[in-house]
Amino acid sequence: MTTNFTTSSPVSQLDLNSLRQFLLDLLVRLAYSEGDFLLSSGQKSSYYINGKKVTLTAEGGLAVGRLLLSMLPEDTQGVAGLTLGADPIVSAVSVVSAYQNRPIPAFIIRKEAKGHGTKAYIEGPDLPPNSKIVVLEDVVTTGKSAMQAVERLRDAGYQVEEILAVVDRQQGGAEFYQSVGLKFQALFSIADIQARYQLLNNN
Repeated sequence: MTTNFTTSSPVSQLDLNSLRQFLLDLLVRLAYSEGDFLLSSGQKSSYYINGKKVTLTAEGGLAVGRLLLSMLPEDTQGVAGLTLGADPIVSAVSVVSAYQNRPIPAFIIRKEAKGHGTKAYIEGPDLPPNSKIVVLEDVVTTGKSAMQAVERLRDAGYQVEEILAVVDRQQGGAEFYQSVGLKFQALFSIADIQARYQLLNNN
């Protein structure tokens, strides 16, 4: 399936509202499927969202990068996420930030410490202690995956107060983040995805 959906302008030139609609359609067409699935959280689900089907395309990566960058607090000094789902997202946001003359470095958080060299959990440039990092995620279910990244970053001496996601499955993640004092925003809820899916498949 091609990702070259028709738009009135190049993805790099779309306004944020048009870009959001473009990304929603990409997610519905490429990342969303219905059936019987077992999630990484251990829960069973009647649908699945494979965000990497979108975030690893040129257009999807650019759209995600532009939209999430627009949501970052002005004082953000870095973006980070737990490997593997967040890898293309943090990279996209960082690259787009350089084009917008607001360079923000990216960090990838390992699930297990590297077995050689520095044996580090965090890959990326060095920032001063207490630098403000925002954690990014592709799809949030319970919220526990991104929380691993938060804990690793805090252990390394960084400030983490907010998590941004592409999709919130609305299965407890937002409530979990609130309970531990973290701000949380998502570009789309699962309700947004499913409503668009029904519309596109009924036409």
